[in-house]
Amino acid sequence: MKIKVGVMGSAEEAPSGILRAKAIALGTVIAARDMILLTGATTGLVYATGKAAHGAGAMHIGVSPAGDEREHVERYGLPTDACDAIIYTGFGLKGRNVVLVRSCDVALFISGSIGSLNEFTIAYDEGKVIGCLTGTGGVADEVERLIATFKKETKARVFYDEDPEKLIDACLADA
Repeated sequence: MKIKVGVMGSAEEAPSGILRAKAIALGTVIAARDMILLTGATTGLVYATGKAAHGAGAMHIGVSPAGDEREHVERYGLPTDACDAIIYTGFGLKGRNVVLVRSCDVALFISGSIGSLNEFTIAYDEGKVIGCLTGTGGVADEVERLIATFKKETKARVFYDEDPEKLIDACLADA
């Protein structure tokens, strides 16, 4: 069975330059490793990763907070063009996060804000293999400090790297 990797992170408009290049590289590596990509079917850096993975031949499944495509597009303002299939949970953003994280073998974080922090805490509590693409800001760069500050025993295995390929390889070695 193929590994299911979830990419979570910044849904804000993906800037050009290095950060966007890292998001695209992450998607390309996911496709090259023949993994199934799961995302929140969202915008920003996650969209750039999903679009790149999809374009390079990876199966990309989106997990939407909406109950149907119309709500996905109109209420949440989310795209549909980067996914092979979208699962409409109807659970809102936080409920969607639980479905997304629990569906993954590996959870990868690129940048990210409060929503990504929620996804991280779910992945950490669930004992997932977690990868943080460091140098991208936000949650991905703060996880190590958060784990040290808020000590909690889980079976989570957390990896950090600035290089998308090295990060994925480290996660896959432990998945």
